[in-house]
Amino acid sequence: MERTYIKDLKNHIGEEVTVKGWVDIRRDHGKLIFLDLRDMTGKVQMVALPNNAEAHTAATTARSEWVIGVRGMVNTRPPKMVKEGLNGDLEIEMLDVKVLGKAQELPFELGAELNLDTYLDNLPLTLREEKARAVFKVQAVIIHAFRNFLVGEGFTEFQAPKLIGEDAEGGANSFNVEYFGHTAHLAQSPQLYKQIMVGVFERVFSTGNVYRAEKHSTTRHLNEYTSLDIEMGFIKDHTDVMNMENRILAYITKELKEKCAAEFALFGATIPEVPEKIPAMKLREAQEIIKKETGEDCTKEPDLEPAHERFLCEYAKREFDSDFIFITHFPITKRPFYTHEDETDPGYAKGGDLLFRGIEITTLAQRIHDYDTLVQSMKNKGLDPEKFRFYLQAFKYGMPPHGGLGLGLERLTTKFLGLENVKQATLFPRDLNRIDMLLSN
Repeated sequence: MERTYIKDLKNHIGEEVTVKGWVDIRRDHGKLIFLDLRDMTGKVQMVALPNNAEAHTAATTARSEWVIGVRGMVNTRPPKMVKEGLNGDLEIEMLDVKVLGKAQELPFELGAELNLDTYLDNLPLTLREEKARAVFKVQAVIIHAFRNFLVGEGFTEFQAPKLIGEDAEGGANSFNVEYFGHTAHLAQSPQLYKQIMVGVFERVFSTGNVYRAEKHSTTRHLNEYTSLDIEMGFIKDHTDVMNMENRILAYITKELKEKCAAEFALFGATIPEVPEKIPAMKLREAQEIIKKETGEDCTKEPDLEPAHERFLCEYAKREFDSDFIFITHFPITKRPFYTHEDETDPGYAKGGDLLFRGIEITTLAQRIHDYDTLVQSMKNKGLDPEKFRFYLQAFKYGMPPHGGLGLGLERLTTKFLGLENVKQATLFPRDLNRIDMLLSN
């Protein structure tokens, strides 16, 4: 008999079906044995009656996370037994049970409160827990929405290389890799390649892992994370990139409301409203507000501290009713060599960061598109243009004004769902102390 997915059982009341999945919970009431079965589409309660000895014996033996196939009858539940949610009004009477894969005794009950290291050490098991599955369903919807929106806006997706040569954006905080007798680096971003691709397709995007050899061990840092990148040509300035991100986020949140309401409810989290125009201010304006409101003088600092980012997000929510705020015009000396200086505000960059619920989730900017200016900017940063000659070809042969952004997927997911640590929004986190298992083990 062809397999029926659990979500479709409502269409088979009074019929015999075959379902397959994992035993989620087993409840032994003596004569009646109940199994909750889980597949990729949902859960259903099943009951083994004593008049079917074979099925009853198999149900008695089965344990959590056993993989089974069940032939059974789909029945409606008595009115007093009806529950809310998927399949709350039906159950399966088990007629035949086949064990497809046994599970050893679990080290803890799925869904139990665990410390983060125990949770991460056991990810092949703990990822099956309802909340973990919810996190990564949300993440999948975010990526799908990101792609759908950009394709609809005429962007072309490309796959950026992860092994790069000496042109590693300066090489700071990069992982070095032995490469056939040479030193290569793991890519910190697809930045140089997406700029090259603007010269090919004009509007491009990339999704993939990037690597930062930063010795951080915090709730917000990872050494490998997923960057959602765009680059677009023929822009007026960085505000075109800001406006595009505004629209991307509005589309993503719309999709989340339509497809992930149950997952957000599981965490007691609220999907934010994205304003028609996300508020923006220059770094110096933001620093003056911080000084005025908190008494802390950070006006001479070239960047924002985490506490300042949290404050500005609270300020944006209070003053503009926005969970998001753009902070622009950081000192050009503190931005990468390809960042365009604002001609009307010398010394400051045409770009900035997007803050969301207390943390920076995006860096964006207009890029330098003139060859000579770009070469000089490299020299000003102490970089050797000869090492970037492959990349510089794009600018020798004509590049339009362009800009783009990089959006951290794990940070965005963390803040959407109100998680405490970015590692909870990372399938298999790599950080200073961990590659799957703790490095000290």
